[in-house]
Amino acid sequence: MRARLRDHHQSEPAVLEVAGIVLDIRTRQATVAGRTVELSAREFLLAETFFKHRNQVLSREQLLSRVWGYDFDPSSNIVDVYVGYLRKKLGHELIEAVRGMGYRLR
Repeated sequence: MRARLRDHHQSEPAVLEVAGIVLDIRTRQATVAGRTVELSAREFLLAETFFKHRNQVLSREQLLSRVWGYDFDPSSNIVDVYVGYLRKKLGHELIEAVRGMGYRLR
């Protein structure tokens, strides 16, 4: 069992990069155009989710369950608020709203 868990952890990349933005999963740091950008724990989890599911449309419900767990009301606008925070910090053009569906990382 330990060998399988060890192999699973090694298969995931430690650094994710999209459009010149780098997320280091180990150090929990984001870098945009060579400069470090401070992200809160939730912002980092949201960014990590987008980076791991690049070009996929993720619904608000999917993002709520992956980042906040099932404790939040699905009618809450918390996802929209945090997507706005990420857009300000990482770039407005990075995260695209897909009308009636959710959000996608370009």
